[in-house]
Amino acid sequence: MLLVDLGAAVGVFLCALSPVPARSWVIAGVLAACATAHLHFSRWIERIRRDHSHLPHVDLCSIWIFAGALVLPPLPAVLLVIVIYLHRWWVVGRWDASRPPHRCVFTVSMMILAALAANGVSHASGLREHLLAGTPSGLLDLVGIVGAAAAQWGVNSLLVGVVIAITVKLRKIGEALGSGADNLLEVGQLALGAFVALAVAWWPGFALPMVVAAVALHRTVLIHQLELAARTDNKTGLLNAESWHLQARLELQRTRDRQTPSTMGLFMIDVDHFKDINDRYGHQVGDTVLREIASTLAGSVRRGDSVGRFGGEEFAVLLPMVERAEALAIAERVRAQVFGLVIDDCLGGTVTGLGVSIGVAIWPEIDEDTLEGVLAAADSALYEAKRLGRDQVQLAGTHRRLRWAPSARKTHAVD
Repeated sequence: MLLVDLGAAVGVFLCALSPVPARSWVIAGVLAACATAHLHFSRWIERIRRDHSHLPHVDLCSIWIFAGALVLPPLPAVLLVIVIYLHRWWVVGRWDASRPPHRCVFTVSMMILAALAANGVSHASGLREHLLAGTPSGLLDLVGIVGAAAAQWGVNSLLVGVVIAITVKLRKIGEALGSGADNLLEVGQLALGAFVALAVAWWPGFALPMVVAAVALHRTVLIHQLELAARTDNKTGLLNAESWHLQARLELQRTRDRQTPSTMGLFMIDVDHFKDINDRYGHQVGDTVLREIASTLAGSVRRGDSVGRFGGEEFAVLLPMVERAEALAIAERVRAQVFGLVIDDCLGGTVTGLGVSIGVAIWPEIDEDTLEGVLAAADSALYEAKRLGRDQVQLAGTHRRLRWAPSARKTHAVD
């Protein structure tokens, strides 16, 4: 982080050595005014976000930063970044304990370097000169815009990804680059920024309508975040019980309505001896165990399966269009991968040998026709798994149950 801060400081110093035309200062002032107006009118969104502090914040500043990087010389482009983030800190970030000063400085430094990368591409491709002269060259300038956007996004993602990779334990290196939704939103901001650059190059005042669009987009992002929070469990990120029930009820109805015979699977999963984990290692480690198991569940099932947390140490999985053999294989994969987890206990040791008991119900193989009945059948199979020794899979059925025991690794019929 200090290296990034130093690089940004050097960049600002070198930028100060180049002369700046008077018109560029006017454009920079208009962009700064629009950005601060956007942040001012959307400050209530940040208040709501702080009330739900587990939500990631999206400030949409890239719209204005990218526009400045395309049409401004280096010095006003980096000063625009500094003004935007100083205003953001003053209006919405001063009392945010989750963003200490060194993180704010790093964010500004990172965005300065990203803006300079985009600015360099804009200048090298001749895009900036074409825009300010009012003589765009069509396809070549479009290539310049795409290249500048790629430079800003690439530098931003690389610097953030490196910091995440060296400070957070990741399962996959791709996790450091953010989710697809986050990257799509960033691309959307860059596209809007390109149109702002085209507008201000024609006449600076044309940037003003984008303030309305930016505030509206900001509000839309917040609504999506709140909808997501209402559907998910805060501790694990899985579906909460209400949302999972809704999906399961709809899927059962779809399975019933299909013209061809179809089946639906349902798992009830309980972590074995979870109280002992809390008593021995503490609730903080217990929460970590739940999060790791939740992540393992989500990664072990098929794409399209729905994983939810029912509360405590109990989870549920909905498997549309699944046959009995495949459902049992998935359940056994879940059990085996949970058993293989190695989790730090915060004291230099590890938590290993975790077990889960899994009850499996396949509709319409069981003699039930409601979601509550299918859940009850899976729950009964779950408790049968616990009765028979835990850390195993049990299949609910009208006439028999199948047991997958970790010691035997093969199927036994139990009357």
